[in-house]
Amino acid sequence: MNSFKGFVTKEFKQIFRDKRTLVVLFGMPVIMLILFGFALRNEINNAQIAVLDLSKDAVTRDLTQKLASSEAFQLNTYLHNYDEVEEVFKSGVVKEIVVFEKKFAQRLTREGIANVQVITDATDPNLANIVQSYTGAIIRDYTQELNYQGKVLEQGIQPVIKMMYNPELKSVNLFVPGLIAVILMLVSALMTSISITREKEMGNMEILLVSPLKPIHIIIGKVLPYLVLSVINVITILVLAHYIFEVPFKGSYALFFGEAILFILTALALGVFISSVTNNQQTAMMISLAGLLLPTVLLSGFIFPVESMPAPLQMVSHAIPAKWFLIVVRSIMLKGSGIEFLWMETLILVGIAMFFMTLSLKKFNVRLQ
Repeated sequence: MNSFKGFVTKEFKQIFRDKRTLVVLFGMPVIMLILFGFALRNEINNAQIAVLDLSKDAVTRDLTQKLASSEAFQLNTYLHNYDEVEEVFKSGVVKEIVVFEKKFAQRLTREGIANVQVITDATDPNLANIVQSYTGAIIRDYTQELNYQGKVLEQGIQPVIKMMYNPELKSVNLFVPGLIAVILMLVSALMTSISITREKEMGNMEILLVSPLKPIHIIIGKVLPYLVLSVINVITILVLAHYIFEVPFKGSYALFFGEAILFILTALALGVFISSVTNNQQTAMMISLAGLLLPTVLLSGFIFPVESMPAPLQMVSHAIPAKWFLIVVRSIMLKGSGIEFLWMETLILVGIAMFFMTLSLKKFNVRLQ
């Protein structure tokens, strides 16, 4: 029995001596609880909306104020004509546009009914449904207020719903672009970090160092196959998405592949950086899964809208390349947006890519020397 107690005591001591094991046992549950607790939200906060008021009367101004004062919405801009609707949606910021018809208050008073068109960006069908339901609830509450004031309305204010870019609200149109980011991050960053740390574990890195190859040549040689394989993965996903799931592709293929290669290079740089700070495959895999894959799924807007998250997590999401890549991919595939609408996201991706490339190359060179 004493031997058994000594064995158990030894196991406890071994666990508490291993810092990596302690991080997995105690740090990972805390991180996952915080991420899932704050990121998994069905409600929305500060969703950007725009208003096209063709009537500009007291009723439309009051209703606009009701929408703007709600915690769910933030009034982004006023439109001047209907031709601006698609341009605003292609910018990727506004999630909903509320359109008041001409002579809104006059028709409401005379006929007891007036229509307000609620146009929603349905590239994210879950968010579109939530935004539309929030707007409908505010409109119904305002109609009841008018009735309480003695203005008895037969039908009141009727929202007319229009879902743009994904009128059938197919969830596959949301998930396929997101899966492209997840798969590219998995193949590029995870496999690159494991591949390089494997060379360290097997002792092959010392052999490469005494060869005529320079460190930059070693890095390029390790990441080039994954760059090619990642591009092949992108092509495969697009073919399957189009012919099996019938996901539309309305934009430029050249722009799409250019953005995809930019994102792949960023993921490869992250993989090289992880391999430069780790010595074994297990640690590289843990860092890649916890530090890259989990944030890519939870904080990029892949499943849950970033606008619903607390401000600190929104700030963290800005540093995640997948967030900007998802905006670009969904805009190109579902909206047909060009570089004139996506230049800001592209520049952010270029900046992130250059930062991690420089950091990973510097760290890797120092480690090799």
